[in-house]
Amino acid sequence: MSDFIPKQYKKDPITIRIDFEKLERIDKLASRYNLSRSEFINQCINYALAHMPEIEKQAAEE
Repeated sequence: MSDFIPKQYKKDPITIRIDFEKLERIDKLASRYNLSRSEFINQCINYALAHMPEIEKQAAEE
């Protein structure tokens, strides 16, 4: 078994505004998958970015 080495994650705290109904849905889904709200939202963003059409990906990378 390898040794546990704690690491700092390179994430910046931000503030976003989300309507109440959407936030409730996010919280329910995060709970269902035993994730924090932040981790669930990060995974949703990663999925969305990975599945964008190529032309939009190129614009985002520039």
